[in-house]
Amino acid sequence: MHDLGFVSAILADRTVEEVIDFAALHQFRCVELMCWPEGKAERRYAGVTHINADTLDKNRVDELHRLLQEKNIYISGLGYYPNPLDPDPEKAKVYIDHLRQVIKAAALLGVKVVNTFIGRDYTKSIQENFDRFEKVWPDIIQFADSNGIKIGIENCPMFFTGDEWPGGKNLAISPAIWRRMFETIPNKNFGLNYDPSHMIWQQMDYVQPLYDFKDRLHHIHLKDAKVYKTKLDQVGILATPLEYHAPKLPGLGDVHWGNFFAGLTDSGYRGPVCIEVEDRAFEGSPADIEAAILTSRNYISQFLR
Repeated sequence: MHDLGFVSAILADRTVEEVIDFAALHQFRCVELMCWPEGKAERRYAGVTHINADTLDKNRVDELHRLLQEKNIYISGLGYYPNPLDPDPEKAKVYIDHLRQVIKAAALLGVKVVNTFIGRDYTKSIQENFDRFEKVWPDIIQFADSNGIKIGIENCPMFFTGDEWPGGKNLAISPAIWRRMFETIPNKNFGLNYDPSHMIWQQMDYVQPLYDFKDRLHHIHLKDAKVYKTKLDQVGILATPLEYHAPKLPGLGDVHWGNFFAGLTDSGYRGPVCIEVEDRAFEGSPADIEAAILTSRNYISQFLR
């Protein structure tokens, strides 16, 4: 019913061939491959390049297709998560231009989904950001649609540290905003890369959106989050969120995964579900990172056929 995969960002130091080998060796069916431009990362889990969209050509595509076929693995989506609404217009242009390159790379590879962020000017209101959204995003979605690619927007607020205060760097944070986005751009190729963990620390229902947005579910991330009530009691909800919560492996946080998968199957979604590892407790060594992926696989497998 659902094919289990993982997000390749956690294996940042491995080649795409090594990532695919790892997936095949450990009984995964798919991988979301990161497609950042090559260079230094600006934040954790960013800057990972397993597919270089700028240099991808037919020969490289053929090599990857042969490897994927040999290993019985497929690419669930290409991932690139910048800030297309960055307040610096030059930066925003760089991000949008590369996003278009990733869309073209997906078309060349025969991958149907590109996952990303809407972006946000974190110093501006939601309404002011919607004004920019309405100018920037229709063209991106039209470009993706013309290439046969779906866009999955992850619902991460990108508000964790002081440099993202007060608004965060991704507009797509809540069901009310998603509705408005989809009313503005009704194209069904525009949807969600849904991650329940971001709803936990925002104190929102993480199951109901699976029903309410069932026609917009293009990709699923499996990540958990734990809210530490004793910390929250000290700092309150206006603190930066990492002061009172932490990303965790599935099963180690506050998501009730039985309820989540009940909603997911009810919704009719039959696409890939990809483990995303951002649990600092499992980053001490390469062995810890592998253990994080496999521990998550073992836990999630009880909900899959």
